[in-house]
Amino acid sequence: MKKTFLDIIRCPLCKSNFGLHVDSEKDDEILEGKLICSQCEEEFPIANSVPNLLPPELR
Repeated sequence: MKKTFLDIIRCPLCKSNFGLHVDSEKDDEILEGKLICSQCEEEFPIANSVPNLLPPELR
């Protein structure tokens, strides 16, 4: 996932912006980490550069 993607995605639960926690990255691409909603504080994993934006009960 590119960091610029944060400018366009929103939390699927409350529509707020995300914060970002990066575990690993390469060439300005996030490989592993998590998106953290700034409003509801739900966490969404990033694995193999792909963010999982499904609600927690559907992951």
